[in-house]
This record gives sequence, structure tokens and C-alpha cells, in this order.
Amino acid sequence: MKLLLVLLLAALLLAGITLWKAGRHERLAVATWPPEGAFLTIDGHRLHYVMRGQGPDLVLIHGASGNTRDFSHAMIDRLATRYRVIAFDRPGLGYTDRIDPDGATIAQQAEFLARAAAELGATRPIVFGHSYGGAVALAWAVHRPDALSALVLSAAASNPWETGLGAYYTVLSHPLGQAFVVPLITAWVPDRVVDEQIDAVFLPQTTPPGYHRHIGAGLTLRRVSMRANALHRARLLAQIEAQVPRYGEIDLPVEIVHGDADTTVPLEVHSRPLSRQVPGANLTILEGVGHMPHHADPHATDAAIDRAARRAGLLP
Repeated sequence: MKLLLVLLLAALLLAGITLWKAGRHERLAVATWPPEGAFLTIDGHRLHYVMRGQGPDLVLIHGASGNTRDFSHAMIDRLATRYRVIAFDRPGLGYTDRIDPDGATIAQQAEFLARAAAELGATRPIVFGHSYGGAVALAWAVHRPDALSALVLSAAASNPWETGLGAYYTVLSHPLGQAFVVPLITAWVPDRVVDEQIDAVFLPQTTPPGYHRHIGAGLTLRRVSMRANALHRARLLAQIEAQVPRYGEIDLPVEIVHGDADTTVPLEVHSRPLSRQVPGANLTILEGVGHMPHHADPHATDAAIDRAARRAGLLP
């Protein structure tokens, strides 16, 4: 009985320290990487966005675990010379509220972002999506074809895959993992572990200078973001399987950019078949480029956006 009491007290002490450290880590992350832009409220949910430049409207949608800082590192400033660029934090990530406690679907996220874009006067923007954000961009084109003028996809998750979910997302998307494992990671995992994962995503390229300091690993490790991201990722495959049959309905300019060295979202599984599924889609394959084309080959990525704009009649 005495041993049981000691173990219980030890567990309570560990839980208390973990929650304190998690909160401290989160407060430090917010202080170090505060919001870059402004906020909108859509149906009671606060949404964070960065907007710069003038010209045709261009919406940027980031991938899993990301936020607007992936684009503000370099891409926004490059494109703001000829576009009004709007980068959104997806629901539950960065500084945007979660919109569904069970994990917002790609269709829900697309609707939410389309409404936000319209609030900013971008009723028919060019929509660019990277990785998971590409799946959201495709959902935007499928479910709200009236609310965009062209689609640009970069290393986009677009077709079903056969590999499993993996232990990490299996655990973190489970209710017990959400309740107990997520706070442990937030409290005890140092930011450098996230930086190492970022380096792996950039392979075979190296992470751009200054990217780690800019992106904000601590933002990714916050409990709200880890929980939202895990649910998004765990439920993505079924949502893509349901979306694929509708790709043939997409009737607007579509440009696809994908590296042939991408092992995160493989070209042959995703963009190669997508280029055949979407009428008139143009696929640009980048030799030797991994999962981050907008960093590894910015010229090719920006050129794809410009082609989409010209095809939509938005640039001369």
C-alpha cells in the first residue's frame, strides 16, 4: 500500500512538472516567434494570415506541421513584386484556431480558407499548395471551383498510397496519445529534434541558411498544433481516396511541380498520376529535387505560378 502511494505521488509529480514545462515551452515559443501578420475571425474562429504585395491574388497553403513562416522565409517577398500574396496558417497550426476538435478535413479547411480569402477581397485567387497543403488546395478546386482562378501544386499529396501511417502518427492521433503523449513531447523534446526532422525533409538538399531560426520549431511542438496535425495526417488517406474520383471535374489552369528525389510524397505515387487525372494539367519534374521545391528550386516554382497566372489571364 505504501509503495502504491509513493508511485501515485511520483506520477502526480511527474504530471505536474510535465504540464508546467509544456506551458513554459509554449510561452517561450510564442515570445520567440510571435504572429507575423494579422487576424480574421471566421465563424468564431481566429485565423492568422500574412499579406504582402500588389497584383493578382495568390494564396499560399503550407504543409503538415508548418505555418506561414515556411513561406515568409523567402517566397512571399519574391512573389510580392507582382502578386498580392496571402499566406494562411491552416486550422490548428501556427496561430490559427482549430475548427474541428476531431481534426478538420481537407474539405473543411479549403472552405474555411476560401471564405477567409474572400473576406480579404481575394474572391478568385491563384491557389498554391505544398505537400499536405496541396491536398487542401485540390479540395478547394473540387469543392469551391467558383472561388479560385488557377491551381499550383508543389509536391502535393494527391493520390492514395500503400505505406502505413507509422507509429508516431498512430500514437499521437489516438485519444490516449492526444491526452498523455503530446504533453510529454511538448515538455521534454528539445527544439533541435524538430530541426533535425526539418533537415531530413529537405534532403537531398540542405536546409536554407537561417531557416531553422525563422520557422519556429517551438511552434510545431505546442500541444494544440501537435494534436491538430496528428489528426489531420491520420485521416488524410481516406479523404484523398474520396477526392480522387472528382479530379476530372477540375476545369481551370493547373500547374504541378514535383522533384524526382522526393521520398516524402513520391512523384510516381502522386503528381505523375495526378497530371493524367486533371484535364490540361502541366507537370514540371525537377531533377534531383526533394520535398521542398519552393526552396530547392525557387525559379521553377515561381515560373509555374506565373504560367498559371498567364493561363488564367491574370498576367500578360
